[in-house]
Amino acid sequence: MKPKSRALITVLSIVPSILFLAGCASGPAVPAGRHVDFANYDKTLTEQVTDHIKAKVTARLGEGKNPRDRYFIIPFAYENKGNDPAFSHSFLSVIRVFADGSQPTVSAGLKKRTYKGREFEAFTISWLPHDFPENPHLCVFKGIGAALVPSMNQCPVSPGKSFDLPTTLQLAVHEQGAVAMWGPYEISKPGFDLGVKRLRLLETGTIKYRADDRGYRKRKEAINCFHAMAGLDELFPDGGFLDTGFKMWGLNGTKQVLREYTTKASNKHLLLEPVDIESDIIGFVYVPDRTEKGVYDPFTTSASAYHK
Repeated sequence: MKPKSRALITVLSIVPSILFLAGCASGPAVPAGRHVDFANYDKTLTEQVTDHIKAKVTARLGEGKNPRDRYFIIPFAYENKGNDPAFSHSFLSVIRVFADGSQPTVSAGLKKRTYKGREFEAFTISWLPHDFPENPHLCVFKGIGAALVPSMNQCPVSPGKSFDLPTTLQLAVHEQGAVAMWGPYEISKPGFDLGVKRLRLLETGTIKYRADDRGYRKRKEAINCFHAMAGLDELFPDGGFLDTGFKMWGLNGTKQVLREYTTKASNKHLLLEPVDIESDIIGFVYVPDRTEKGVYDPFTTSASAYHK
């Protein structure tokens, strides 16, 4: 084989691994015949999302007495119009609804809340640099050859922080992003306990944040948002097989996490119900005024409009 041919093959073999990076941090127009839903346009994005979660969980619990604790996960993603990894993010909310009439022990660091007479606790795994809301400039690749060779990437490792759901949704609003959510999906108590354990690990400060976590993750030094919520069945960094995937950021990143959940987590009875990754998705799109002109809408079904 000629040297030039060998070099070309080498380069081509490297390119897929670059495209398969999981980063955290121009899209289709609205198809003809499908419209953006403006019914809740005057509500904030946070209100729309939390209203949907509350309604879905309430419907799952039913009207009768809830005799046992129930547990749910709600995976999320957002991405900007260019689906840029520096402006995309994957995150996950977890809910425990207490049995009616019980005297529950709330998980350390969480608060007991009430909705329509039912008590619950909730938390979100949303892993980003600790100062990201004040300094939303995510370094993904820096330096010549950074995307090709991990050791040439000059992006720093940052102290990380897991932000709550309202703060994370405000970041999506700032980016005028398309926001996706799935679920709520019911999980078992062991699944909930693993989620709490993951949150506790992130809160220790021993794990840092880096968007391009190649090498850093395996050395147990730093991870990105995608890997912070991956591997539900095994606590990071000892488990979880998700490493890279084609354009694995934003919606694609969370979809890949769900693929893992529907295999490993389901097989271990941590995820208790089937997931249809494409059909279950609920979309929210940024619309600056009450028209659909220029709206970034990557969803195949009607999405809810938001502007604040």
